[in-house]
Amino acid sequence: MAHDRRTQILSEAAILFAERGFHGVSVHDIGAACGISGPAIYRHFAGKDDLLAQSLTAISERHVAEATARVAAHEDADDALRSLIAWHIDFAIDHPELIVIQDREWSNLTPAAQRRVRDLQLTYIDAWVGVLRRLRTDLDAAEARAAVQAMFGLLNSTPHSARISESRMRLLLEQMARSALLTA
Repeated sequence: MAHDRRTQILSEAAILFAERGFHGVSVHDIGAACGISGPAIYRHFAGKDDLLAQSLTAISERHVAEATARVAAHEDADDALRSLIAWHIDFAIDHPELIVIQDREWSNLTPAAQRRVRDLQLTYIDAWVGVLRRLRTDLDAAEARAAVQAMFGLLNSTPHSARISESRMRLLLEQMARSALLTA
């Protein structure tokens, strides 16, 4: 039950932070969204700063775990790339609030939380770079990293994109991501 409540609090906080901004949300707002009192948040988190840090750290940890598992599950580099792209598209479509708070609320993270999240992000990027370099031997590590990060910019723009059907959006994003990474 505590894990479910924690997960609920993280999810509701992320939505509120994306809608109103970190400074526009109180622990009372988060508690109300979860059906608990604001002070009850402190049973699970040290405060709003901790909530923000744990939201971004948790999703970064999940990205690393997913990338590691997906790369390990596919010997063929193209299959691994397809799987990575599918995962990131799922994330971008299903969790736009996390993309928004990552972008907009970065400066509200403590320096230690910024370092932790950045380290995890670099590990995630490196998983992609390893796969991409198997497919694009013309790219050195720096070029492959730049290509991957640019492609993330494309996929992570989804919360700001024109609204089309989800199935069409997924297909469009997959085509664009593959083109961005594989076109020499």
